[in-house]
Amino acid sequence: MKLVSWNINSIRQRHEHVQAFLTKEQPDWLFLQEIKCQNEQFPKETFEEMGYQVIVHGQKAYNGVAILSRHPYQLNHVVLPDLNEEEPQARYLEIESQGVILCNLYLPNGNSGGEEGFQRKLHFINALIKRAETLLINKQDCIFAGDFNICPTDQDFAPKTLSENDALIRTESRNGFYRLLWLGLTDALRALYPTETLYTFWDYTRGAWQRNAGLRIDHALLSPKMAEQLKSFTIEKSERDKEQPSDHVPIIIEF
Repeated sequence: MKLVSWNINSIRQRHEHVQAFLTKEQPDWLFLQEIKCQNEQFPKETFEEMGYQVIVHGQKAYNGVAILSRHPYQLNHVVLPDLNEEEPQARYLEIESQGVILCNLYLPNGNSGGEEGFQRKLHFINALIKRAETLLINKQDCIFAGDFNICPTDQDFAPKTLSENDALIRTESRNGFYRLLWLGLTDALRALYPTETLYTFWDYTRGAWQRNAGLRIDHALLSPKMAEQLKSFTIEKSERDKEQPSDHVPIIIEF
């Protein structure tokens, strides 16, 4: 079983990158974040022809998440249950497939909009924690994966890439991530690579890719049974070297 998560930074600009990647990797599920389009603008037919069912929660020009599934699924939520159902930003998509609850998320960055923007990030984290707690109490196998916009430790960002008050590393953001782990979820990458310096994002500016001045902000958190079945975790860095790449690369989790 293979799941991939990828902040694609505009599906309409990079659908050919995704096509080529799917042909090569053949994942069971692909989580996409920051698709930057409305539902009707998503190139569904392209991926349906490749054998995928396509679930989209889009938004004009910004945000947006999608799941491509090779398997039958049930749609559970397009907004975290603890958030207002009128939530204007498309940042969450949850399905059940093959007996597993699959949660695709694009957490707010928290650096724009001043303190109000940061509080929006914390509100999302708290809703995420409540959803995880509910699933774990009910002993549901689950995976939370996507762009968390959090560097959990200082090892997860290159020196001098972030200021000390950046929302990606503020104490409140990190505590939210730790609370998810304290509930019983496992950081899939750190389960296999506890000490390595590894990144999933490199900014387009200041030669970040060439200098390997990256961040680890794309994560997969696993419920206990899924953690027991974890086989491998791969960061597909080759995608960052392509023409007009996303600033994030895919993370590939195999069970």
